[in-house]
Amino acid sequence: MKIAVTGGSGKAGRAVVRDLREHGHDVLNVDRVPSHEDTAPYLPADLTDYGQTLEALSGGHVLPGIEAVVHLAAIPAPDKATQDVVFRTNIISMFHLCQAAVPKMEPGSTIVNTTSIQAAQPSPQLLHYAATKGAISTFTKGLAQELAEQGIRVNAVAPGPIWTPLVIMSFPAEKNAEFGADTPLGRPGQPGELAPIYVFLATEASQYISGEVIGATGGKPLH
Repeated sequence: MKIAVTGGSGKAGRAVVRDLREHGHDVLNVDRVPSHEDTAPYLPADLTDYGQTLEALSGGHVLPGIEAVVHLAAIPAPDKATQDVVFRTNIISMFHLCQAAVPKMEPGSTIVNTTSIQAAQPSPQLLHYAATKGAISTFTKGLAQELAEQGIRVNAVAPGPIWTPLVIMSFPAEKNAEFGADTPLGRPGQPGELAPIYVFLATEASQYISGEVIGATGGKPLH
């Protein structure tokens, strides 16, 4: 499959890209910055700019022929960015990407978004981020219904406490020391534990699943 991954330069993104490539898929990392690892071909794009997104994805690198879009691009805490930047990066860019990609996608194609347990259990200090993740869950369920007649499936992954650099950016050191300890499994997850879920949802292995949000939360409920 030909798969575009946004945010493939982040720690979780690199794990997803590696797993997809190990399963034999042709992966392109669409991100603002390249990965520090040579995990996949890189296409620079600011996904908050629809014109740039359309130009990047139509430049012969991805379209036509794209079979899956995996959206991992996001920024976290409001104290690190303005409300506008958080919303443009996390949810508005997702609209841009789908508007650019869907018209070129054939039946059997897939879209995999990334929401969060924050959509169901929002932390007050992450309110901007949590609000965008709630929007992504709703967007996923609605888009899945809209695209079903075209044979395009849409699902999302909802990570819980996954140990990535975003965590360090979002919480103070004392909070990070306890990160993930309150889950039923008693620990935070690792990016590599997320990747198989994206591979499953992006490929025909999940061909009868659409409109779903699958959690990787260490046992914390999503509802």
